[in-house]
Amino acid sequence: MVPAVVTVKVWGEYALFTRPELKVERLSYPFMTPSAARGILDAILYKPQMRWHVRCIVALQPKFPEGFPPEAAKENYRLIGVRRNEIQGKIAPRTVDGWIKDPASFEPYLVDSAGRDSVQGQNRTQRNTLALHHVAYRIEASPILTDKANLPRTNPEDDEDQGPDSVAKYVAMFNRRLEKGQCFHRPYLGCREFAADFAPVSTQDVTLSNWTESLGLMLYDLRFGPDGVNRPGFFQASINHGVLHCDTDSKGPRGEDPVRVFGWDEKGETA
Repeated sequence: MVPAVVTVKVWGEYALFTRPELKVERLSYPFMTPSAARGILDAILYKPQMRWHVRCIVALQPKFPEGFPPEAAKENYRLIGVRRNEIQGKIAPRTVDGWIKDPASFEPYLVDSAGRDSVQGQNRTQRNTLALHHVAYRIEASPILTDKANLPRTNPEDDEDQGPDSVAKYVAMFNRRLEKGQCFHRPYLGCREFAADFAPVSTQDVTLSNWTESLGLMLYDLRFGPDGVNRPGFFQASINHGVLHCDTDSKGPRGEDPVRVFGWDEKGETA
C-alpha cells in the first residue's frame, strides 16, 4: 500500500541546522535535518492525534537576488560567517520568583556592546556562526496517527477538525492550510531567527540533481521519553542526486534501504 504523502516547498535567505558537536560556536550541516523538516510541518499543522514522518528532503535551486555572484550560485550549498553578540547565560526560575515576591530586589539583565568586565556587558559574549546562505527544499512526509487519535477531545473541535481521525483527514487539512498560507507560527530553517517561506510545490522547481555526497552521521530527531529524558538519534546521511532519503519504514526513491537510527531502541515513537 502506497502511503499518503504531503509535499511542501520551503526556502529562505539563511538557514542554520546546528551540528550538535559544535554547539557553542555554531556550524550548520550542509543540508536540512529531518528534525528541522518535522518542525516546519508542525508549524503548518500540528495535532496531538497525529505526528509527521519525514520520508525525504529534496534540495532545490534557490532564487538568488539580482547581482548575486554567479560562481557562488553554482555551488550545491553556500556557507556564510556571522559574528553576533549573544547571551551567555539565562535567568534561573528561582531568581524570577524572588523578583515577583519582592519587586525591589529586581536587577536588570543587561546585554549591550559594553565590555564583558563592565556591569552592562557581563552577560554578553561574541560567537561565530557558519550558516547556510540561500537555500530551498522540498519536504515529503506522511501523517501517522498517534494513540490519542479518535479519543474524546479535551478542547472543542474547530471547523477543520470534524469527523473521525484518519490519515486522509490530516492530509486534506495540511493541503488546505498550505494553499491558504496558514501556519500556527512562522516556520524557520533550523533557528527561529531564520524565518522560512513556504508554498505548494511547483512544476518550475529545479532539483539539484548533480549533488551526490555522503554527509556522515546526521541528527535524525529527538525522542522525548516518558521519563523526561530526551534521547537524540543519528543516521548515516547521504545525498543521492539532490535527495536525502530519511524514511525509516520504506525504501528510498532509488531503492535505498530504510534508514536505521542509531541511539534509539526498537520501541517507541519519535517526537
